[in-house]
Amino acid sequence: MAITGNGSLATLLFLFMIPAALHQVQSQNLVTDDVAVVEGEIAVISCRVKNNDDSVIQLLNPNRQTIYFRDVRPLKDARFQLVNFSDNELRVSLSNVTLSDEGRYVCQLYTDPPQEAYADITVLIPPGNPIIESRERQVIEGNETEMTCTAMGSKPAATIRWMKGDKELQGKSKVEQTYDRMFTVTSQLTFTVTKEDDGVPVVCSVDHPAVKDLQAQTYLVVHYKPEVKIVVEFPDGLPREGQNMELSCQAKGKPHPQRINWVKLDDDLPSHALITGADLYIENLNKTYNGTYRCFAVNSVGESYDDYILYVYDAPTTTPIPTTATTTTPTTTTIFLPEATADNTPSTEPAAHDSRAGEGAPRAVDHAVIGGVVAVVVFAMLCLLIILGRYFARHKGTYFTHEAKGADDAADADTAIINAEGGHNNSDEKKEYYI
Repeated sequence: MAITGNGSLATLLFLFMIPAALHQVQSQNLVTDDVAVVEGEIAVISCRVKNNDDSVIQLLNPNRQTIYFRDVRPLKDARFQLVNFSDNELRVSLSNVTLSDEGRYVCQLYTDPPQEAYADITVLIPPGNPIIESRERQVIEGNETEMTCTAMGSKPAATIRWMKGDKELQGKSKVEQTYDRMFTVTSQLTFTVTKEDDGVPVVCSVDHPAVKDLQAQTYLVVHYKPEVKIVVEFPDGLPREGQNMELSCQAKGKPHPQRINWVKLDDDLPSHALITGADLYIENLNKTYNGTYRCFAVNSVGESYDDYILYVYDAPTTTPIPTTATTTTPTTTTIFLPEATADNTPSTEPAAHDSRAGEGAPRAVDHAVIGGVVAVVVFAMLCLLIILGRYFARHKGTYFTHEAKGADDAADADTAIINAEGGHNNSDEKKEYYI
């Protein structure tokens, strides 16, 4: 009995499933699509039938009221217009769509049982123009600033992005829904500003399916303390005694520096110094003017300065040409050393004409220059030695006297003198050579 009962139950379930399966197969013959439309534009609803057997097609609104029965419009709403009617399609347009038109529309096919397909109309409402608000109009370098961007009255909620110049920044968004199913989005942005941000645009871009390229922008106004740099107008080379010097203090900031001042550290400015605007003019330089000169620039944000280290060098002088002479009698020979040029003279002056703040003390002469000068001097000395050696080799000799010619045969000195030929009487034949 148990087996028979289970078999009967299975048979009944199978019989119930057959119509459901047939309904599922048949319902696939009627198809439609969801529609998203911007408020005020036109929505098109299409009811399509595959393999139609001359069944009637009709379109119902969300309240189940018939909009079109075949090609007849029972509903008295002139915004609905027939676009196409055939055995396989019923296409209807709805113009000037409003938010109240949103909902589920029904495509119905009169079969046994009737078939239905659903088209959801979603009405998109673009937001209004975004509004950017800043906590402060002017920001001081290094401080934080806060901006907000608001996009109101959209459906669905909009998305807000921030750009500062070419860099994207992340803000914090807050979404609020109003009573009429609309959304208001507010994004807050906080960041630290630098002087490079002055004049840079900050853009609030709104992304929404109903609109493109919707944005607002503002420009940053950043105040920063002056940037100071001292420039030597003249002289062009090393400052030397007796010359005049002009130093220019170049300062920029926002707002523009209100005051520029020159001082000399640990001492007063020279009596011949003249300050004209941002320039310092010093006449008739001398070594007592050596020291560090500082330029101050001040605005409402702060104070900055730059230093210039002045080192006055000796006035340029002309070096006489050194000579060395060697004399013989009766012949005199004078040998001149190679002329020393200014390029081969070692110098202890620095290569740079000044030392700026943070650049260290005056730099030493290049080692390559020193090596070249030493090589020239050694070469000149070698040439001198060669010339002197050749001279001595040409003039070397011996001299003889006849005062004691027989000295080799004499037994003693007295005998040598007696045996000498001619004694001292032949002095005319005596030859002497002197060097």
